[in-house]
Amino acid sequence: MERPHDSQGWSAEALHKDGAPIPGGDSRAWSLALPDPSPIPVLIAVPHAGRDYPASLVDRLRHPARSALKLEDRYVDRVGETIARETGAALLVAHAPRAMIDLNRAVDEMDWDMVCGVRPASAPPVQGRRARSGLGLVPRRLSGIGELWKRRLEPAELEARIACVHEPYHQALSDALGAIRKRWGAALLIDLHSMPPLGSRRGPQAAPEFVFGDRFGASCDGLLCATAFDHLGAHGRRVAHNRPYAGGYVLERHAAPGRNIHAFQMEVCRAAYLDDALSEPGPGFASVVRVLGGLVRRLAGEVAALGRGTAQAAE
Repeated sequence: MERPHDSQGWSAEALHKDGAPIPGGDSRAWSLALPDPSPIPVLIAVPHAGRDYPASLVDRLRHPARSALKLEDRYVDRVGETIARETGAALLVAHAPRAMIDLNRAVDEMDWDMVCGVRPASAPPVQGRRARSGLGLVPRRLSGIGELWKRRLEPAELEARIACVHEPYHQALSDALGAIRKRWGAALLIDLHSMPPLGSRRGPQAAPEFVFGDRFGASCDGLLCATAFDHLGAHGRRVAHNRPYAGGYVLERHAAPGRNIHAFQMEVCRAAYLDDALSEPGPGFASVVRVLGGLVRRLAGEVAALGRGTAQAAE
């Protein structure tokens, strides 16, 4: 088995695949770039940075601009894209906005009072803790904004969002991880998100810039967690573990360390790479890309070693 390249980047042979059109729009729901052959056993996925809002969706939002800014993992897809190009990691990016459907939620994590008509017979009015907080499969309300929508969803609209966005995204993610694992014997999913500042960035009690979530050790080998903390700490970055973000449905569905498919959720503080208004890329963007790119390269070597261990055990 080949060793991962130090900085191969994407080649002309990279497989580019797009999802179906976003319901009500023309742009594609997601896009996948999967180098063939993959130079490193890493896939970066970005489920919450979609900014392609169909006019019909914008018309239904009570406060479109404010809602979008708070719901989106603002421009973290650009962080992921730059890292993937420089390292050769595969990249899956959702273009459908989180306001339309949250790809880090199961299809039954739904507030059914948002939907016209009768809810599924077996479902309670609100399914799941995250839906009760207002952030279910289709977000309902946000702190500081309140209710997001002017009217309820038709059942056919929800079904279209699941069929055209949610299900194909997760199938593409599963297939890509399977392809990487087949080549390397192991695969790593980095589910990339951004978070609002968790507190002051200065002083002895400064808030973390990164939160590493591995579902309290259930979603990836502990060596990968230790590597992440070592790398970020060596670069003077503040990092927290599982709190307040341990990972959601993406990790629940796709992580399988027993089959050498490892996954973690990486939250990046928006103040670290955006401007003071947290709306556009800022002066810290290049630094965040640099430190996370180095982390991806280190993790690639660890994952490749895990894959070689599996192959040797099988022999």
